[in-house]
Amino acid sequence: MIQRRVSPATYRKITIWALALLALIIVSGGAVRLTGSGLGCPDWPACDNDQLVAPLETHAMIEFINRLITGLVSAIVIAAVLGSHWRAPRRSDLVWLSWGLVAGVLAQIVLGGLVVLYELPPALVIGHFLLSMVLLWNAVVLLWRSSEDYERQSEPRPRPHWVGNAVVAITSVVIVTGTIVTGAGPHSGDEDAERIDVAVRDVAQIHGTTVVVLLVVLAGLVWWLRHRGAPERAQLWGRTVFGVALAQGLIGYVQYFTGVPVLLVGAHIAGAALLWIATVFFWLNVRGPLVRAEADVAQAVPA
Repeated sequence: MIQRRVSPATYRKITIWALALLALIIVSGGAVRLTGSGLGCPDWPACDNDQLVAPLETHAMIEFINRLITGLVSAIVIAAVLGSHWRAPRRSDLVWLSWGLVAGVLAQIVLGGLVVLYELPPALVIGHFLLSMVLLWNAVVLLWRSSEDYERQSEPRPRPHWVGNAVVAITSVVIVTGTIVTGAGPHSGDEDAERIDVAVRDVAQIHGTTVVVLLVVLAGLVWWLRHRGAPERAQLWGRTVFGVALAQGLIGYVQYFTGVPVLLVGAHIAGAALLWIATVFFWLNVRGPLVRAEADVAQAVPA
């Protein structure tokens, strides 16, 4: 009987690819919407009627490429699950987290099909994006946990959990209000798609206010972590979140006052994914590294 083994280093590479592809699918999904290709393939799972491959038309090909990337995401998620079972030593937390990716991707496939079949209703489109954020959270935690073997630290260190929780909460509000602005804005994915019946200016002001609150809180927390002598990695991720949030705020204001050009909106979507990834890494690092799993400790003890 063949015994399959995956080293911790190899499995960590798999989790890096999983996180990268899950971020990429957010950008490609944004490209579908921004180019008006949301109904380029009007059927699901085939592109058009019984035609699986999209015809050589711009909108259809853009939507079809996005579906192909979904296939790559599915493949790397399967690899993450198999790798978690074959990893030596095997860890139950990695197994559960990898299966969480499977559940999320399956939910995304179903929700994506409903988005197409019901012709891009804003509520489903927003749900599709927010579920992508949940998947990113899962992927970041899986990557971080798979790296614990190399980052074990035993010295006492402060763990201000409330700091990470506050940043996650405010960033979540920023992202949710941003999706509402998008749902009311002009880039619907199709010229005939439904829009949220609110004034873009009003929801944009609310969204902008949440961004300012996030920046003020982050600036204060970065100073506080340094003053308290927090671990350098926690400080580094705090500065990273602040930098990404500041860039996002600048892009948002420029795109609003320049008529929301497609390229800037696309950069804003990519920035949202980066902001969330950085936020989750910050949350994990201020909580401090986990103690190495018992199985790994046993593996490290010489026979």
